[in-house]
Amino acid sequence: MNVKIDTKERFTVITPEEEQLTANMTAELKDLLLSYLQKDIPHIILNLLKVTTLDEKTGEELAMLQQQFYENSASFVICELQEKVEKLLDEKELLEVMNVTPTESEAWDVLQMEEIERELLDSGEE
Repeated sequence: MNVKIDTKERFTVITPEEEQLTANMTAELKDLLLSYLQKDIPHIILNLLKVTTLDEKTGEELAMLQQQFYENSASFVICELQEKVEKLLDEKELLEVMNVTPTESEAWDVLQMEEIERELLDSGEE
């Protein structure tokens, strides 16, 4: 599976270069994304701009992955969904549990807000 990886100061943008995300590609993508939880900067933006189709199982995996990131105090935002992909996720009621933004720029904003929120929560626990 071909992906473009763009490492920024506070997060990494991962963009699959495939039009279709199949089940076996999802396993590969999952392994790649989960590896970031072990890094100094674990926050991910998954840009699905080029993905025009994915199956229900892939959508479920993405929702579970996102939850794993949040359980580990790491951000995971999905952006640039194509209409067909967004419709499938919405029909399967996955969209409402996922953190999705229309643009990559808005995803950056969400990551920054979540980082501030974590800092405030951490300082409140001390």
